[in-house]
Amino acid sequence: MENNFLLSAVVYLAAAVVCVPIAKRLGMGSVLGYLLAGIIIGPFVFGFVGKEGEDIMHFAEFGVVMMLFLVGLELEPQKFWKMRKMIAGVGTSQVFLTTGIIFIATLLLGFQWQAALAVALAMAMSSTAIVLQSLKEKGMLDSEVGRYSFSVLLFQDISVIPILAILPLLAVAAPEVVDGHKNWLDGQPGWIKTVSVFLAVGVVVAIGRYLVVPLLRVVAKTKLRELFTASSLLIIVSIAFLMEQVGLSPALGTFLAGVVLANSEFKHELESDVEPFKGLLLGLFFLAVGASINFHLVGQQPLLIVLSVFSIIIIKAVVVFLIGRWYKLTATSNVLFAIALSQVGEFAFVLFSFILQLNILDRETSDFMMAVTALSMTITPILFLVYEKIILPRYAQTNPAQSDADLITEKHNVILAGFSHYGSTIGRFLRANGVNATILDNDPERVDLLRKMGFKVYYGDATRLDLLESAGIESADVFISAIDSPEINLELANTLRKHYPALPLLIRARNRMDAYDLMDAGVGHIYRESLESSIRLGVDVLKQLGVRSYTAYRAGQNFIRYDEAALPKLARHRHDMKQYIKNVREQIALQEELLNNDLVATPNSNDHAWDSQHMRETISRQS
Repeated sequence: MENNFLLSAVVYLAAAVVCVPIAKRLGMGSVLGYLLAGIIIGPFVFGFVGKEGEDIMHFAEFGVVMMLFLVGLELEPQKFWKMRKMIAGVGTSQVFLTTGIIFIATLLLGFQWQAALAVALAMAMSSTAIVLQSLKEKGMLDSEVGRYSFSVLLFQDISVIPILAILPLLAVAAPEVVDGHKNWLDGQPGWIKTVSVFLAVGVVVAIGRYLVVPLLRVVAKTKLRELFTASSLLIIVSIAFLMEQVGLSPALGTFLAGVVLANSEFKHELESDVEPFKGLLLGLFFLAVGASINFHLVGQQPLLIVLSVFSIIIIKAVVVFLIGRWYKLTATSNVLFAIALSQVGEFAFVLFSFILQLNILDRETSDFMMAVTALSMTITPILFLVYEKIILPRYAQTNPAQSDADLITEKHNVILAGFSHYGSTIGRFLRANGVNATILDNDPERVDLLRKMGFKVYYGDATRLDLLESAGIESADVFISAIDSPEINLELANTLRKHYPALPLLIRARNRMDAYDLMDAGVGHIYRESLESSIRLGVDVLKQLGVRSYTAYRAGQNFIRYDEAALPKLARHRHDMKQYIKNVREQIALQEELLNNDLVATPNSNDHAWDSQHMRETISRQS
């Protein structure tokens, strides 16, 4: 099958389409779904693709190349400078402490010091792809854990440059030619390879600034979108090829190219052109990692492999946890921080290939280390799941530091669950108008921050009926859910409708489909996130085009009223897509007709009364 590209592509895509939705439905996340799909189609289970994983990992490396170009492209120098203290402190601590501990451990296992140091440097890396993707799916990229994790990962990516420079100096034998491939530096002394790393970095920076940017300016003048996309891919592939020819990491070269272009005028165009490839390539990378796990080797040395994997995970997790304690992360955040960075990263594949090429490790040991790397990456999404389903709920119930989560000292006739940006706006509006609410939130970091800002917020899971009862749900006049998760809001609605059917529920919905589910649960007051702001923007457009302020406002309010009235009618047919589309078209036509009739049939000569500009012009003329 290796020679049939189309058939391999079908197998890859089919595995992803089947396994990832199942994993998401089971709450395991997309990363674990891709990894499991790779294992299933790999050479050691069904054998649909690859031969001992060799072909697959070549494809995986290009996924890493594309991913790191995008990571570099998102790294604006200003953002980097603002985070410099966190990057230098947290990142340096993690890399140096982890490297030191693993170096000592491998020395004790009988490795030569050169091999021990090479292994330790590779194992210190964590997976940018897995960590950022997992945190993004959980909406935690902007949280405290997200910021600290990104700082460490960024420092690791940057540290690959000196690591690649150091490795040639550790070579104790003549480098071997891997798979018959020769590059320009084969047979050269280690110091020449070290110097070449820094020269390559300089060349990539110069190419990015003085060649790529002028080229993109020329391409942009053609105004052909497909040509700009082709140019983006040409940049990535060309730099990867050049770095490979001199025996260096293609991923490192494209990362640097991304950093150079991050401050150019083409940053957003490059992102938008490459973005469609990003998710697919990351998915294929995870598929390739799963398929590359050498289960034959694992079967020969199962205890040693398992012991090595968990030893690495524990060492890295403990180091990161201690760093988090030093920087005073909250306990739950610190546990997640430790879990997130406990695996070995995708750069280790690049480093171990380079280490093998330099003959620092023999092929058997290198394969062993790569198996440990792949397995540690596979286990990480499972650890995320354990944290979310087991550790976090138990900690919230048993930790004394969070004992006030269930001890609510005051009760109000309004209960507000969820106090992120959406909920805090509601809370501030109510408080400004003399309405106090009992506020619940399940994010310990946010609770701590809001308390410092002067808000009375209680930590706790609003889906727990005992917590709601302690908040005075039986005597409340209104319950508001501003929680971001549609699933949690639906669970809340069903629980409260069952136990407190007469309580008015006002619940946030992300979109129309979420609103339908809440309507089925008997919720009468549903607030779609984007509806009001979208109409407000439309009203402003009308005013910019010369429509009087009140006329535009009335049109906006009528649109909302008609759209809300259409929801129950559309909800009945949403499971029959053909009928649903037909009804949507009918309702859109009806709404447009009603709005047009309103505009024509109810002209109001006093509509300009709301228009301050009109009033100023009138006063000016009279004076």
